[in-house]
Amino acid sequence: MRIDAHHHLWDLTAVHYPWLMETGAVRFFGDPTPIQRNYLLPEFRNDAKGFSASVHIQVGAADPWAEAHWIQSVADQNPDWPLVQVAFCDLTAPDVTAQLDRLQTLASVRGVRQIIGRAPGEDQLSGTNDLLDNPRFLDGLKQLGDRGLSFDLQLLPELMVQTATVLAQAPATRVALCHAGSPHDRSEQGLQRWAQALHHLSALPQVTCKLSGLGMFDHNWSADSVRPIVDTCLTQFRPDRCMFGSNFPVDSLSSTYAVLVERHGALVPEQDHDLVFGDSARQFYRI
Repeated sequence: MRIDAHHHLWDLTAVHYPWLMETGAVRFFGDPTPIQRNYLLPEFRNDAKGFSASVHIQVGAADPWAEAHWIQSVADQNPDWPLVQVAFCDLTAPDVTAQLDRLQTLASVRGVRQIIGRAPGEDQLSGTNDLLDNPRFLDGLKQLGDRGLSFDLQLLPELMVQTATVLAQAPATRVALCHAGSPHDRSEQGLQRWAQALHHLSALPQVTCKLSGLGMFDHNWSADSVRPIVDTCLTQFRPDRCMFGSNFPVDSLSSTYAVLVERHGALVPEQDHDLVFGDSARQFYRI
């Protein structure tokens, strides 16, 4: 079973995404205009030829529950495509227990994502970096582990050391590191700093790494340009703690799905394909 461990779907008539529909805004991942349209499971399945299951990741809906509920309906209507989801929950909210109780009524929910870091400029405006200093955030992480839910971690390399200190206090909570930790500085020095910081996360046994989103910070990326990133992740985490994710349709701004898979397939050693393109995700997300 080949599994895409990180993608998005959206029906703009069912769920509102303020960030997606903002006009004239160029984001850290590029100009969203080409993806300001419905992206539904039939189109994704057509893109993801050769795959047979996937993990939907929450993507900034105005009403996170509406998004999670809609994804559950998609999963229910397509039993031939195993679809599980990582939903949004504010782990610092006073009613976090009630929020998690409600999410766990949805059979497809496997975990939660609350973004800590997207890009340097945007983070200065959003203030999400401050989550790491909030004791409620740590309490919420621990509650995820108690419930058997995972946490999808999106952050910047500059936050890895502090984040590792927080995660070490919630060892029962399994963590999926999104987009290889977002190495946004692709200079030689930038990648060295990212790799050094990454050690703090890879040293934690509960953390698994996603080879995803590698085109967000460089739309002209190639297999050779991201080779140091993939090699470092495979070395630090080992293949059984790495999993492929397309980040579609966001990464359709920088490549086709087929090209994305081809490049990742060339970078991951053949003997590790079963793990990286399927088994690691199947075990982590209980598919």
